[in-house]
Amino acid sequence: MRKYDIMYIIRPSVEQEARKALINELHQILIDRGQEEMTVNEWGMRELAYEIDDQKKGYYVVVSVKTTPEAIAELDRVMKIKEDVLRHIVISREEK
Repeated sequence: MRKYDIMYIIRPSVEQEARKALINELHQILIDRGQEEMTVNEWGMRELAYEIDDQKKGYYVVVSVKTTPEAIAELDRVMKIKEDVLRHIVISREEK
């Protein structure tokens, strides 16, 4: 198990219920694959530094999780497919 920081931005046009469902779907991938620790911080709607797909705003979600590399690979794959996820980044943290 490794520690990861994940940040993703959801399209601003996604309705609140659909956004919650998308967030739960993405986090369920980690839960199903045996995550040990997970902290979710929803930053909410914010201005983007630059336009992405003609969008000027996005809904930011930051997750800190301890899980397997396989779970992260699956989450990365799914986020690349989802059209409502504008951008995402996964950073592996060194354990101290």
